[in-house]
Amino acid sequence: MLKIGERIVDYFRRADKLLWILITAISIYALVLLRTVPYSGSRSYFTTQFLAICIGYFGALILTGFDYRDLASLWWLAAGVSILLLVYTHFAGFGIQSSGGLDTKAWITIPGVGLSFQTSELVKIVFILTFAKHISVVKEKGLLDHPLHVILLGAHALFPVGWMVLIQKDMGSAVVFFFMFLAVSFTAGVKLRWFAAVAAMLAVALPAAWNFGIIKDYQKTRLTSFLHLEDDPTGNGWQQIQGRISIGSGQLFGRGLGTAPRVQKGVVSIQESDYIFSVAAESLGFIGCCLVIALLLALMLRTLYVARHATDAMGTAICVGFFAMIAIQTISNLGMCLNLLPVMGVTLPFFSAGGSSSACLYFGFGLVESVAMHRISADHVKIHMNAYSKSTS
Repeated sequence: MLKIGERIVDYFRRADKLLWILITAISIYALVLLRTVPYSGSRSYFTTQFLAICIGYFGALILTGFDYRDLASLWWLAAGVSILLLVYTHFAGFGIQSSGGLDTKAWITIPGVGLSFQTSELVKIVFILTFAKHISVVKEKGLLDHPLHVILLGAHALFPVGWMVLIQKDMGSAVVFFFMFLAVSFTAGVKLRWFAAVAAMLAVALPAAWNFGIIKDYQKTRLTSFLHLEDDPTGNGWQQIQGRISIGSGQLFGRGLGTAPRVQKGVVSIQESDYIFSVAAESLGFIGCCLVIALLLALMLRTLYVARHATDAMGTAICVGFFAMIAIQTISNLGMCLNLLPVMGVTLPFFSAGGSSSACLYFGFGLVESVAMHRISADHVKIHMNAYSKSTS
């Protein structure tokens, strides 16, 4: 018992407590909002989210018990499992089909429990780990400016991006992978000329994809409808128009938790997920919106703090990858809700209902916390190594 107590004390001594405080505050706020959203199924959004958070917390605690370097050494296993999951999802998964041409498979059914799981959410976390391992090895060997190795880094990112666009037809996830790739590569020190080359290739590839059918008609509609919502207020413009009305109706202090009329009537479709920000806005007003943004911003800034104080390139890359994922999803979701960006099905991190998405985000958080905790042990190793070198000289 004494040893267990000592381990618990040691864990809390080494843990980044502010990260845990922020993630707990975000979790509680998300549950409060989802508690007020009506549901029609057998299980409330609150219950689903609570279970996902419990699984996520447990997974994060397990991950923090391992040195992130040891986890990254198993990159081949993680990558292999991810590829198998994506292939299995393509052939045996299920998704959404509509008359507008939408046909995507993104979920699988977990055998024995009857629950669904969106595999791309776990692949995002695996990508953070594998790409951090890849770029750290290249950087340590001084090959960040070598054309072959830069191309291989690009190929590493091109696989999930291409799979999301061409196979799974999930533009939102593709954007998230691409932004993580850019952020990690830039902070690692990849030269600007390579980013210019990527921009030039996109300038050629995007018009070609648009004109030759790679980007489907329903995707074109979703990408452009936000520019003229009033032209189709009962069709493609409905969700964003209603979301904007809900956000404005909350005014400064909101209409009240559990009493906001538009939330209770379910006027905004998918308000528990893509449009959870409209629930916060109508229920708690401008103050509630600011709290959502402040909590996510604080989490992102603390992640960057951990990245800055990491003892190696891999730890920095993991933190930057997680930061980029949270940042681009937050920007995309809020931009969608405020009619500044198109609807791409990107959820608001930690707030939107979704078991697989929420749980996997906590796994990413666990990797960042592992970097924070094992930075200390790495410092101790350096101190002992320096002491040893002095004693032998």
